[in-house]
Amino acid sequence: MTVDYTVRLRFGETSRAAATHTNLSAVRLDGHVLWIAGDETATVERLLADQPEKAAEFGGETTFRLADFVDLPGEDTEEEADVEGLARAGRFLWAIGSHSLRRKQIKERHEGQGALKRLAKIEGQDNRQILVRLPIADVDGVPTPVRELEVDGQRHRAASLRRRDNLRSLLRDDEHLGPFLPIPGKDNGLDIEGIAVRGDRVYLGLRGPVLRGWAFVLELRPYVNEDEPDKIRLRDFDDGLPYRKHVLDLEGLGVRDLCPHGDDLLILAGPTMDLDGPVRIYRWHNAARSDIPTIVRDTLITRELDISYGEGDDHAEGISMLGDDRLLVVYDSPAQSRLTSDGAVIADVVLLPRPA
Repeated sequence: MTVDYTVRLRFGETSRAAATHTNLSAVRLDGHVLWIAGDETATVERLLADQPEKAAEFGGETTFRLADFVDLPGEDTEEEADVEGLARAGRFLWAIGSHSLRRKQIKERHEGQGALKRLAKIEGQDNRQILVRLPIADVDGVPTPVRELEVDGQRHRAASLRRRDNLRSLLRDDEHLGPFLPIPGKDNGLDIEGIAVRGDRVYLGLRGPVLRGWAFVLELRPYVNEDEPDKIRLRDFDDGLPYRKHVLDLEGLGVRDLCPHGDDLLILAGPTMDLDGPVRIYRWHNAARSDIPTIVRDTLITRELDISYGEGDDHAEGISMLGDDRLLVVYDSPAQSRLTSDGAVIADVVLLPRPA
């Protein structure tokens, strides 16, 4: 990977105290605004570019609590939502939680039987099981999420996936994914880590499971009824299921983020398990034109870039188009060299290969 240039992401004191800047999991550029999320909160952050062209820094952070717009499934509205993907399309900002379970970690102070018991403990969090759509209004020239937006006589409400369409419930009987629901995400269980929206199609990238080297992307067709404008529903496909499965040859890696590029989908791919690398960018050609469950291999997919990674740090977690030929990459657990003395964190801008 050759870095074209870098940008500074400057967060406020509250986010730095919560370590949001070192737990970045999702990013999407929206004009001069950068939407960003960490995986330890139930918020979305908005940063503003310091200049209209080739920004060197995004700052002026504003935090938006998801619970201020939609009803979260967890009793504790401050419980982390583990937001792993953001998408911006039309009048809406979308956010997806990981939907994963997690296994307790053995830490330095844990020994013997106590450590083994901790490693056997698996837990879930209700707020991780969210798909949220927030209307975006222009407020003093700045894109801003709102609870309600009226445009040309049509009213749009902040909405979340209704409980009966909970993705974990819908996948329970799936022949490929169902058996992996009780398994923690980092153990090759269900783990959603990317979202892309193109027209009425919503694509969800799965970090896990990966089956015999094949990664999964789910396709949804969400909609909202006038009688429940704050609830997202899912249309059924021809087979009667409310989702469509695509499997991708990512050379054994799972999906870490998705980003639309015309009719293509750019895919940030990395290990499903708790490993450092490899990390790569793939291009699924004409993804938005696929109208059947697709086996994405051979000429349908190309490997575009290899992304650098560290040992125990610098894990690429989010990508976003920056112009027509550049990609912004943000990192979870950034290396110390990415943390500046004045509290910013450094993200990379890489140049995409020219089409053949």
